[in-house]
Amino acid sequence: QVQLVESGGGLVQAGGSLRLSCVVSGSIFSSNAMAWYRQTPGKQRELVASIASGGRPNYRNSVKGRFTISRDNAKNTVYLQMNNLSPEDTAVYYCNVLNRLGTPITSWGQGTQVTVSS
Repeated sequence: QVQLVESGGGLVQAGGSLRLSCVVSGSIFSSNAMAWYRQTPGKQRELVASIASGGRPNYRNSVKGRFTISRDNAKNTVYLQMNNLSPEDTAVYYCNVLNRLGTPITSWGQGTQVTVSS
């Protein structure tokens, strides 16, 4: 069974940076796209960034130029470098494995809380 363990969240002032990590257990990591999502209370989980198995990234418009997604297949880990954070980035961040249709396919992990103060 694939398991996801996110870490790296915390409290940071606006303009600051954080680096999130997600370790994926299981052999499907290197052959699948990966993605970071985020969710705030009362709202649906939204896609923040994804990265194909070959390394091509995609970002939601609001984080372009500020966030960078990357992956290390040898470590079964996907990262999200977040720079110039704003209070609007406050959320619980989750990672997931994607199928060929771009749909998350594993059970959600516990996520990691990111809080940006103004």
